[in-house]
Amino acid sequence: MSRRTLLYVAAVLVVLAPITIALVLLTGDEDGSAADVQIRSLDGILASEIVFEWDPATGTGRLALDTSVPVACSVVYGTDESFGLIATDDDMAGAAHTDHSPTLRGLEPDTEYLYRVQGTAADGTVYAGPVMRFTTGASPEAAPGGNLALRGTIADVSSEFSAAFAAGNAIDGDGSTEWSSAGDGDDAYIVIDLGSEQAVSGIGFRTREMTDGSSITTSFTVTVDGTETFGPFEAGPGLATADASFTGRLIRIDVDSSTGGNTGAVEIEIYPA
Repeated sequence: MSRRTLLYVAAVLVVLAPITIALVLLTGDEDGSAADVQIRSLDGILASEIVFEWDPATGTGRLALDTSVPVACSVVYGTDESFGLIATDDDMAGAAHTDHSPTLRGLEPDTEYLYRVQGTAADGTVYAGPVMRFTTGASPEAAPGGNLALRGTIADVSSEFSAAFAAGNAIDGDGSTEWSSAGDGDDAYIVIDLGSEQAVSGIGFRTREMTDGSSITTSFTVTVDGTETFGPFEAGPGLATADASFTGRLIRIDVDSSTGGNTGAVEIEIYPA
């Protein structure tokens, strides 16, 4: 082969090298990892109907579904097919499950939303559902007299799982945040300072809950200024309200019974007399 021919071949290789590298990057590594990703229909592992539950008091919704294969579940949703919002199972460990109940936050009342449920299994298989729809209900009527807790501060708390689950989340009026204790179970408590003595007619308690069934408060008590205690009152998923007439400043809420774990509250409401 002549010198001129060798130079020509070398020039061609220089031109083709970047293209070859780009093709390798686009098609994955030698193991073909990108090409091996399996995307299958969610219907193949769906073990129940998908149920939507609207909570107008907090502007949140909950999707409930079961799968025959443990997957890490996520939901993309929005008012059109560009979605723009995402929700995942309420699991601090981020583990795969067969029972799923992701909370969809920031929903507006009387609005139609589009959503798609997706799940990723431990072997890397992605299960994707079709685009579906739900419509939220009407706005709730405001509690008579308002909510004194919104003007209060946190005086004490048994513990906080992290800064993202701080006690103040329980009295911020935002259903997309929550207070979680660090595994206190039945020993969890929170103390709300109303700033001055207030006449109270009742308490609202919205428990936090995990997809594995833990962290649900099933009953709670109310102690006023460290002296008089009311309850226990029944609680559970959703808003539990209790009639309790008293005058006081420091309102302590104790978890009386629960399913254990990182107990806490999405919101605590204190109704004036």
